[in-house]
Amino acid sequence: MFANLGSTYKSTTPLITLESSGKWNIGSESGASITLPAGQIRFSADGFRVKVLETGDFKTAAAAAKLLQATSDKPLLFTTSLNGKATYQLYTGNYATEALAGQAVARVQKVAAAQLGGQKPAVTGSKRLSAGVYSSLQEAEAAQASFASAGVSSYTVLQLDGGSQGYAVWVGEASSEADLSAFKKSVEASVPGVSLSPVNSNSAALIIRQDAGLSTDTLKVAPHYTIVGSEAKAFVQGDGSGIKVVERSGRTYRGDMEISIVSGDLALVNVVPLEQYLYSVVGAEVYSSWPAEALKVQAVAARSYALQQGDRFKIANVVDTTLSQAYNGMGSENDKVSSAVDATSGEVIKSGGKIVEAVFSSNAGGQTAHPSEVWNGGGDVFSNVDSQGDTSAQAGLQTWYHVLLSTGVSGYIREDNVKELTTKTDAGLAKVTVTAQNTNVRPVPLIQSNVEPVAKINPGNEAVVLAKVPQSNDYAWVRGPFTSAQLVKTLQGKTTSTVPSSISTLEVTKRGPSGRALEVTANGQPMTVKYADTYRSALGGLPSTLFDIAGTGSYTVLGADGKTASKTGSQGAAVLSASGTGTSSSNALVVMSGDGQARAVTQGQSFMIIGQGNGHGLGLSQWGAKGMADEGYDYQAILKHYYQNVTIVKE
Repeated sequence: MFANLGSTYKSTTPLITLESSGKWNIGSESGASITLPAGQIRFSADGFRVKVLETGDFKTAAAAAKLLQATSDKPLLFTTSLNGKATYQLYTGNYATEALAGQAVARVQKVAAAQLGGQKPAVTGSKRLSAGVYSSLQEAEAAQASFASAGVSSYTVLQLDGGSQGYAVWVGEASSEADLSAFKKSVEASVPGVSLSPVNSNSAALIIRQDAGLSTDTLKVAPHYTIVGSEAKAFVQGDGSGIKVVERSGRTYRGDMEISIVSGDLALVNVVPLEQYLYSVVGAEVYSSWPAEALKVQAVAARSYALQQGDRFKIANVVDTTLSQAYNGMGSENDKVSSAVDATSGEVIKSGGKIVEAVFSSNAGGQTAHPSEVWNGGGDVFSNVDSQGDTSAQAGLQTWYHVLLSTGVSGYIREDNVKELTTKTDAGLAKVTVTAQNTNVRPVPLIQSNVEPVAKINPGNEAVVLAKVPQSNDYAWVRGPFTSAQLVKTLQGKTTSTVPSSISTLEVTKRGPSGRALEVTANGQPMTVKYADTYRSALGGLPSTLFDIAGTGSYTVLGADGKTASKTGSQGAAVLSASGTGTSSSNALVVMSGDGQARAVTQGQSFMIIGQGNGHGLGLSQWGAKGMADEGYDYQAILKHYYQNVTIVKE
């Protein structure tokens, strides 16, 4: 869920906040443990930090923390008792090195200047001293209290090492040996008779503190555990009602949580039985309202995929994003989904005696991809097959009118805002108006909250109908218009060839067995990519590579001699009428193909991309499976349609 695995996977957070409605337990493989009441607990990783300030006033510390939340120097606010008084200690970090922490000091001091009251932020580290080991938490807390009464910051520690179970009291947070030595002398002077020894740098432990940063408005306190040691692992076990992870969109998960430090960052892994994991995955990947056979298809495919991964992510088998499979915790579970998982319990897809990496995508657009269109490779399990059930994705969706306004602007209006007129253009194209003031004309047949309409139209204003199309969906979609500048920007870094400074023509020049793009050419120059599927991101995040490209400012004419010629909207067009031959000079030129398809050609060039499908298209099509289930196919027949030369067995 959270880990720094470099190029394999990286999702990090400085804090993890867990919540349970019942009692829970924190422990280690060595047997060390703490039992906790219901509520929230927090975790962080040990390392270099900046201690911003220490104050007896919560409002001052909270105000500084609130200012720092908006910066890259994330705050951690603790509370403790020093000299018998409540004290609030504000930190930022972690930082990968002492030098980076040092650079943060000036930034932090500038942001929180008004709250510092003369205090100077300072770098802290992981060098500490042990004041003793104790057999119980109560004994450790009593020893820690003696330091607190002397004004010395100290921490009760749960030791996680197999050879050093129990509790300890640690003091100090120095970043260098020199600072630690000076601190030791100071403590020995303040607490006579104390015996202090350096903490082994390889110690695995949880430092127990009190977190005061759950809210910057009111004081809310929760236990806070800082995990120490590159080999340390702590396990959080709930009462079976689920564990909420606040930083993961507040989702609640079955099973246990494993917390560790990986590459210097906090790591969180949800440890859950496979079948319970699938309850969430299947519910997150497809709609629970789908036929039971389609849900079973997804259950077997998801189980096969998860098992085939092995230890791909080192500390975990899979991740909780679509890099593996969508996994949203208990929130995506459903009784119908759970029944489908249970009905196929243990069933996997095999080929050649091995479990298949049963990849899938949302919608294949009518035909699944061949491996050469995705990974530049072949295989016996995957091939391009018909996927007619994909059209089920657009059942019941509204129709949109592709219209041309008198201003020369073209766009889309949803059918419930349109009123058809009885008049037509001279070419026989229908005309429409709208039913409400300031009706939006959208760039594509879809409401996109983050995209401005291309125009607004009022009742009485007429528009010419170029086409009627379904609302963009997983099966059929439209994207654009993309300007030359936008395409140049999105292509940068995605291709292995040089991107031109300006794009006047863009076309698909090679296609694979299913029709997916294998090569896209700009200005006649191939925009080569490592894998063909990369064209999705290279062209601005397209749903699939099964697409066509239309330049809005150009069109192609087939002459009587069989030769083609490219024309632009700025050139106008020769028009033959009863009064002779003339040249069109309107804002937009409407051209019609031999089969009666019309489109507007603008005077400026941009590009519309019209495609089918959603995802890489390899293997199972989820919508295709739904369509086949609607027609009465059972889950095994559906799986064997999408995966070739396989058997379905119970492991």
